[in-house]
Amino acid sequence: MNVHDSEKMAGILKAKGYAETANTEDADLIIFNTCSIRQKAEQKFRSELGRIKLLKSKKPLLKIAVAGCIAQQKGRDILKKSPHVDYVFGPQNIHKLSAMLATNAMVCIEDNPEIQHTNLPAERKGNVKAWVSIMYGCNNFCSYCIVPYTRGREKSRPSRNIFEEICGLAEKGFKEVTLLGQNVNSYNSDTNFPGLLRKINVIKGIERIRFVTSHPRDLSDELILCIKELPKICEHIHLPLQSGSDRILKLMNRGYTYEDYIEKVRKLKESIPHIAITTDIITGFPSETDNDHSITIKALRSIEFDGIFAFKFSPRQGTKAAEMEESINEEITSQQLIDIVGLQNDITLRKNEALKGTHQEVLVEGASKTDKGKITGRTRTNKIVNFEGNESLIGRLVNIEIKTAMRHSLEGRLISQS
Repeated sequence: MNVHDSEKMAGILKAKGYAETANTEDADLIIFNTCSIRQKAEQKFRSELGRIKLLKSKKPLLKIAVAGCIAQQKGRDILKKSPHVDYVFGPQNIHKLSAMLATNAMVCIEDNPEIQHTNLPAERKGNVKAWVSIMYGCNNFCSYCIVPYTRGREKSRPSRNIFEEICGLAEKGFKEVTLLGQNVNSYNSDTNFPGLLRKINVIKGIERIRFVTSHPRDLSDELILCIKELPKICEHIHLPLQSGSDRILKLMNRGYTYEDYIEKVRKLKESIPHIAITTDIITGFPSETDNDHSITIKALRSIEFDGIFAFKFSPRQGTKAAEMEESINEEITSQQLIDIVGLQNDITLRKNEALKGTHQEVLVEGASKTDKGKITGRTRTNKIVNFEGNESLIGRLVNIEIKTAMRHSLEGRLISQS
């Protein structure tokens, strides 16, 4: 979501005559697009902002802006602590970037009640895959999450605007779109989320449709049917579990029990047998016991996710979880994270090895980042595949025989191309 916000900023700036530079010292404007979902991201931003201060002293005309969730959360406090910053604006005020630069406005962090009707240009890299925002904000208020406070309440874009944007992407040659929202399952404009998927599925030129993120509570039978029936929707869903313990889920204010979650997983696997399911896990949540951790480990063994994103709990100022007592010892939390990641690595490798010898449809994305001389793409289930081929295949669907399986990627041999 932050990457797509950066694409929108780049689109606005390009229209004003700016060009991106890879060399910081050549820049006339530097924008820090920040994330405050975890403490580590905030610490990294603070460190980078401090380093750029020296450049500003050497180049007084350099303008520095802080955008994103930290900007929304801290506001004018950033200017007080870092007077070398010129502009501060939150995620709901990207559309004001051009005006800020023209008028030297300092801070824009107010609520934007019309954000869902604001269509901004985006400067995307490549022309194979594109992110498309379908909604903004979140209404869930999970006890650990700062997002509702930094991105505001849910607002869904009209389906016509989304449809027209994706049609424009198809005309430019894009083959895959990923629909973005804090909880796409609660999209609600002139249609619901399954209705939106059915509209997009008919767009000529678009070969694949993905979406993130799905809140388990709102995963409907209608959406499962869409994944099963609509040929362009990829057989992959990211469905954050966070914990296998009902006690912890309640403290997190997730709105479902483990049994609720496992029933959704059962329906998904029953309807779409080869679907890949990935998830998020938080360890070290306040008052989490060894028993709670063991329940989560048991859940991972039972469900066998294709992959997970696992994190230590990071208290965020302003959230309910930050006020909870009984914090967990850092050493214990670190060991729990090692347990979770180690188990999942074994599961992921085993699931990948089961694909050896199979033929997989792969959308070629570009040159491999890890294997020079090869190109790379993803299966419909979102698994990375590297194989020998030339760059003329970029943007095309190819048939690959999987020869080697690794923990985070697959290697294969080109069989045919469309």
